[in-house]
Amino acid sequence: MPSQLTMEERDRIITRFQLPQRAAMSFILNPSYFLLVLLAGWINRALTNKIEYVQAENKVLREMHGPKRLLLTDDQRRRLAVAGKALGRKGLSEIGAIFSPDTILRWHRMLVAQKWDFSNRRRAVGRPKTAQAVAELVVRLARENPSWGCDRIRDALANLGHQVCDTTVSNILVKHAIDPAPNRTKKTTWRQFIKSHWDCLAATDFFTTEVWTKSGLVTYYVLFIMELATRRVQIAGVTTNPHEAWMRQMACNLTACDDGFLRGKRYLLMDRDTKFCAEFRSVLEQEGIEPVRLPPRSPNLNAHAERFVRSIKDECLNRLVLFGERMLRHALKNYLAHYHAERNHQGLDSRIIEPEPQVGTPHGEIVCRERLGGLLNYYHRRAA
Repeated sequence: MPSQLTMEERDRIITRFQLPQRAAMSFILNPSYFLLVLLAGWINRALTNKIEYVQAENKVLREMHGPKRLLLTDDQRRRLAVAGKALGRKGLSEIGAIFSPDTILRWHRMLVAQKWDFSNRRRAVGRPKTAQAVAELVVRLARENPSWGCDRIRDALANLGHQVCDTTVSNILVKHAIDPAPNRTKKTTWRQFIKSHWDCLAATDFFTTEVWTKSGLVTYYVLFIMELATRRVQIAGVTTNPHEAWMRQMACNLTACDDGFLRGKRYLLMDRDTKFCAEFRSVLEQEGIEPVRLPPRSPNLNAHAERFVRSIKDECLNRLVLFGERMLRHALKNYLAHYHAERNHQGLDSRIIEPEPQVGTPHGEIVCRERLGGLLNYYHRRAA
């Protein structure tokens, strides 16, 4: 007990804790008071040690992070602001915090401001905003009709039940960086150009396949024509030697006045393959069809034809071992029937080129139509 300490022990304690003279006299006269002073000194030293450690840790973190700015979440800022407000500017300066006192106190002021922010309850002033659906419709009409001005778009919206003024239409066009009608008519994108010529465009190309014959493995060349607007395809011919005379006859067949596949077409896209010879192109030009020879090494410019080649090979030819020209023609015939009447095309919004009447009906027995021994399957409902 403190009352049992000797004078020498008390002197050593006073010297160790560096007690002031008044505290030393109180300790000598009142041992209980000394116990309280001793406890307070111990707590103060423990807190000092903790603060020194936190300061050293913060210094190490700042050195590791470097000059980069620390990005905090709103919840982290809120916690630091509440704790920093209790310490005050002087306390924050003494502990050497990662963030300056002004920053932490600014966060506190922001919390106070948010508490008294009732702007979300404020009624909007001025005219109501234009509905998003109306704005999207204005943009659609302007882009699909380059020659339409603000008045014409306003009238078209009125026909659809939307009453807006021409100034509103003009503001929407400006917001979406769409030029006025006089300037829009002078700008034609490739998409618009191709779409306006879609019905008169066709594409042609060759693909090869290997066929087993009596003389061994023989390469067959297959010439096909595609109508780009509908994606309809016709196999123009199959041969092992596409010479000039054969190509000229193919051109005559395609441009026949009664059943030629290229009737009504104005342009025929083709690559620079030497098989598309001058004789072939001459027959097309005589019938008013302009052969458009694409630049070298540009398969993307004839992407629809290239995609058909990939489809017929991946879905049919590469999965068959063909014996003779007759089997090849049988496979091509069945695949084209599947391609036109049974296969959905993503380029046509997942529609079928030539759908049967029962497509899409929810009633009836589900049956499967097989082609090439189940290589090509089509599921449909049996007609009642």
